[in-house]
Order: sequence, then structure tokens, then C-alpha cells
Amino acid sequence: MADPLLTLDGVHTHIGPYHILQGVSLTVPQGGVSVLLGRNGAGKTTSLRTIMGLWRASRGEIRFDGRAITQLDTPSIARAGIAYVPENMGIFTDLTVAENMTLAATSGPIDARRLSWVQDLFPPIRTFWTASAGTLSGGQKQMLAVSRAIIEPRRLILIDEPTKGLAPAIIASMTDALRQLKETETTILLVEQNFAMASSLGDTVAVMDDGRIVHAGDMATLVADAGLQERLMGLSLEAHQ
Repeated sequence: MADPLLTLDGVHTHIGPYHILQGVSLTVPQGGVSVLLGRNGAGKTTSLRTIMGLWRASRGEIRFDGRAITQLDTPSIARAGIAYVPENMGIFTDLTVAENMTLAATSGPIDARRLSWVQDLFPPIRTFWTASAGTLSGGQKQMLAVSRAIIEPRRLILIDEPTKGLAPAIIASMTDALRQLKETETTILLVEQNFAMASSLGDTVAVMDDGRIVHAGDMATLVADAGLQERLMGLSLEAHQ
């Protein structure tokens, strides 16, 4: 297994009076796709938001590429090389696709070769370049959200539920694009409820329940063990094809 790029060690997160993360320890290896699974309310989104500094860990440590980032603010974490695609996509619907992409390129003008690569991954970005982002379909908006995250090279991309509510054909396109992104030097931490999609991409997997990691290991091991799937998540791969 590759050296860890990201580690969470005993991380607790409180949101108001609620104790959401209750000692999360997680390792994300360098390269490939790590998948975070769990029922709704298990703490998956809170984990991503805590990594990004949007919610501050109340205890524990987060390290990225060997550097403690627990106390950094979100812009500093982004500058360190982490991008975040939230479940609500985080795009500017009153701006054009081009304007959304330009705003995401924080280090300067968009690199033309990288833009062409992103547009090859997600053809609607090229097709609707001058269109208002608010007029895009749900799947096209999700493609724009991921495109914004990768328009500049990032070491780690956090992606929250990229296929939620999408049609099967769009899910297939998203899966193919993420598979191509996986082949670059970018590491992906993916939260995804579609187990068939997640298992086709994931190299490693962690399962959350009630604010804790209850299982971690190779994705292939989980896929091969229907009984383990049932015990951990109450699902089976066959039922989610």
C-alpha cells in the first residue's frame, strides 16, 4: 500500500451541541481512490468538511503530506493542495460556465492545455462554455463542480456524493471521468452511496457508523464478502448493480 497522503487520528467534531465525529481515525494512501461509505448521518460529510477546515476539529489531528493541518483555515488548506466538491456542488448558478472555471483558477489564468484535458473528461464543459451555469442539467452541474476542483493540479480531491440523483447514463460518464482522473497523480477521497459505482473505482474503503470508522481495508476484500457488506452497511453489491 502506498504511503499515506492524508491521516486523521482520533478526530472529534462538535457542531453546536452535537458530537458528530467521535474519534475518527482514517488513512488515505497516496494515489488512487479511497472510498468513505456509511448510512446517512454516519458522519461522512462532516469528515470531509472537517478535513477542509469548514468545521473545526475539537480534538485529534489531521495531517496532509506529513504536515499538521488541523488548525489551518480553509483557504490555507486549499493552497496546500486539497480541493473539495461538496454535495450541493458549490457552483455559481448566476455565472457562466467559463466564469465559474475562471474563478476556480486561483493561481492565475487558466492553463489552456489543462482546460482542454478537463473538457475532454467532461464534454459539456466545452459545449456549454458560454451558457449560464444555472441552465445546466443536474448532471452537467455536477460535472462543472468536479471540473472546477481539478482545473488546477491538486494533490487530493474530496468529492461528496457526485452521482446523487443522476441518471444511469450520467453516472456512467462521471464514473469514466473519475477513472481517468484516478490515472493521474491526483488522490481522490470519495463519499458515495452508489456501492456499485464506488466499488468499481475504489482501491481502499472505510465504513463509518455513528461518527466512527468501523471498518477499513482494501475495496476488493469488501466486494468479495457479501456477509461483511451486510453486517457493515445492510447492503450487498448484487442488490446495487
